[in-house]
Amino acid sequence: MLPPLQHPIRTFGTRSFDFSRSVALMAIINRTPDSFYDDGRTFALDAAVSAALRAVADGADWVDIGGVPFAPGPEVGIDEEVDRVVPVVAAVAARSDVVISVDTFRPEVARLSIAAGAKVINDTTGLSNPELASVVAEGGAHLVLTHSLAAPRTVYPRPHYDDVVVDVVRFLAARTDLALRHGMPAERLLIDPGHDLNKNTLHSLELTRRFAEVAALGLPALAAVSNKDFIGETLHQEKKDRLEGSLAAAVVCILGGARVVRMHNVAAAHAAVRFTEAVMGWREPAYLRHNMGDENAPAAR
Repeated sequence: MLPPLQHPIRTFGTRSFDFSRSVALMAIINRTPDSFYDDGRTFALDAAVSAALRAVADGADWVDIGGVPFAPGPEVGIDEEVDRVVPVVAAVAARSDVVISVDTFRPEVARLSIAAGAKVINDTTGLSNPELASVVAEGGAHLVLTHSLAAPRTVYPRPHYDDVVVDVVRFLAARTDLALRHGMPAERLLIDPGHDLNKNTLHSLELTRRFAEVAALGLPALAAVSNKDFIGETLHQEKKDRLEGSLAAAVVCILGGARVVRMHNVAAAHAAVRFTEAVMGWREPAYLRHNMGDENAPAAR
């Protein structure tokens, strides 16, 4: 039995999802020269837009556009972040009805991104600046609240938790209350436990295994597990080799209640997500042929 959702039906522009019986596949578009996974391959504007549209063609319901990595590094100014993300948002919104989110913690970037067509702001700092909630509320967009501990782009060595899942759930419940106090309606909030964000591999494995406790908060939960270090350390793999582990982690999280999965390898993730929906009884098979005729089909070998 999956945890119940308080507001399962969500509308993002022209697209609606019933998260009581579906999962949204979010693609990752990093317009940064030092991105975690693609090493700057989508830093150019045309490359970022093309990658977003290719993700849509591969089955993405949602594209998440970021201009500043979470990892420690030099500060990126507000104007630079705007220049990186807003033109991508505008170009993609003009060519597709895909759900567009922007990964930012800055109210100024959020305001301009929403005006350009973003329907979601994905805050990996969990409202380090509470004004962000007010801006998103006024703009009519949705807000993802993510658990992390470090200030943006700073080091947080050897994170410690008494119980990582309990601590993350407590944090997300408190930040949800904070967002509500700043005008965000509950029906436009989502949560993310923040795999690997100020967490070691054992912490992220525990969050994956006990994802249902996060989902029990009652808001649609996002699992951002794709190609992360906890997969590489668990399987002794470099980033380029982590596809199978990423798909397994995403499916485990879906079975625990995740309703959005954030993935790099969209075509493979699309197959895994849609098959999981069919197993859950939420999606009909594309067709039925095997053992459906008057005679049994030959056994597969």
